[in-house]
Amino acid sequence: MVSITSPLLKWYDAHARELPWRNPPKKSKPSDPAWPYRVWLSEVMLQQTTVEAVKPYFLKFTERWPSVDDLAAASDDEVMAAWAGLGYYSRARNLVKCAREVVALGGFPKGEVQLRELPGLGAYTAAAISAIAFGRRAVVVDANVERVVSRLFNITEPLPKSRKAIREATETITPGARAGDFAQAMMDLGSSICTSKSPRCLLCPIREVCEGQKAGEPERLPVKPAKKAKPERRGTAFWIERDKHVWLVTRRGTGMLGGMRGLPDDGWTAREDGSDKLPLPGDWEELGAVRHTFTHAHLTLSLKRMSAEAEPDGEGVWWPIDQIENAGLPTLFAKAARLALAAD
Repeated sequence: MVSITSPLLKWYDAHARELPWRNPPKKSKPSDPAWPYRVWLSEVMLQQTTVEAVKPYFLKFTERWPSVDDLAAASDDEVMAAWAGLGYYSRARNLVKCAREVVALGGFPKGEVQLRELPGLGAYTAAAISAIAFGRRAVVVDANVERVVSRLFNITEPLPKSRKAIREATETITPGARAGDFAQAMMDLGSSICTSKSPRCLLCPIREVCEGQKAGEPERLPVKPAKKAKPERRGTAFWIERDKHVWLVTRRGTGMLGGMRGLPDDGWTAREDGSDKLPLPGDWEELGAVRHTFTHAHLTLSLKRMSAEAEPDGEGVWWPIDQIENAGLPTLFAKAARLALAAD
């Protein structure tokens, strides 16, 4: 295949997205010592999360913790609360661990192999950081690149089996120079031109060498397997009030919503349906239910409320109800809190 580097980078120089974590084209290795930190933070946040959802969180984090040293010095609870609402909370747990390891190392490693040894960094994230933060040649394949390369090489084998062929094809077109710009150009091409539906082929800078476009059906690539229906789960959360405070607990550090602050519940995360166990005896008021979708399942979470004089068993904290928005609740429990407040 004819090299796509020149036309792609020319297009990127003119049309690169302006993002809060990105330097302008041709400036992949700025002298700012915080640059690798910003690249790493953005890439971790962008894992399975949209650019628009990440922007306000990235700005909030970098304002509060401008460097990896600042983040490493933060408490786990502070970081988890700041992450609330962004989802996939294991990323936040690994974020703090990784920051502390980087500080202990004296800075971010530059190579993919060393980067992959850090908590929370897989093959894609390590490659992206190595290329974008340090300008090293690395094969960077996210969902956008996957789509562009599938069409460029007309790879018709269905996902996920085609991923090996996609990576091998990406290897053949990845240049040594301007590696970070090339990776970001491929991402931008996939997000704005080579889109999932109705790709804008007439505007594509590499359309003349695109085998999928020549075949006449680029939109059908990459071929994806049929989605499986998500299972339905049910559970119950408990809103326990005392003196204008609500009882909040910190969830176990592993598992779903691990390490996050939330309402006590009936253990729905460990079973298909929650049990009927109540945290306190008494008269419970049914407030209704909230609906939430996780990656692997849909959840209908019922909410029960009571006023209590006794303190529930286990560790927790009485949180002022009028400051509940500052509790750092994940989206599921934030929905439940809004339901409780609306019932007054």
